[in-house]
Amino acid sequence: MNLQSDDFTLFDLPRTFAQDRAVLDQRWRDLQRQAHPDRFAASPGTAQRVAMQWSVRINEAYRRLKDPLRRAAYLCELHGAPIEAESNTAMPAHFLLKQMEWREALEEADSAAALEALHEEVRHSRSEALAECGRLIDQQRDFAAAARQVRALMFITRFGDDVEDRIDQLGQ
Repeated sequence: MNLQSDDFTLFDLPRTFAQDRAVLDQRWRDLQRQAHPDRFAASPGTAQRVAMQWSVRINEAYRRLKDPLRRAAYLCELHGAPIEAESNTAMPAHFLLKQMEWREALEEADSAAALEALHEEVRHSRSEALAECGRLIDQQRDFAAAARQVRALMFITRFGDDVEDRIDQLGQ
């Protein structure tokens, strides 16, 4: 194993958006079994530190690979299409209009039913955006377009969190 390997190489997985979660989970368990610091408790301090570095690296890669949004962003960056969410906020006009509609709907929602309907719409949009991201990455290999899709997904995810917060507030 090499600490500098990309996550897919570390986990011996193809560099694709579509991943089998059971395979990913099993590979994580196998890697952790090999590198877990408890296996090196009786070893010299250096071996323990290296095991700790490996364990941290494996967990970091696992968190990134198991989350579809983080995996998509990582694939885009690996293929030269950085997300740059902080500096590149450009979105297509239709998506900006959808954002405004959702924000208005959230502000105007005055019942649990209205919030649940909005939450379901956002979940559906997220699901469609993830599918599109997968298509752009795995089929078209268009990482620049996928990076734009990832930025849209980041907004959808944050907005979904806002809706959930509002639902929680209403329930209190």
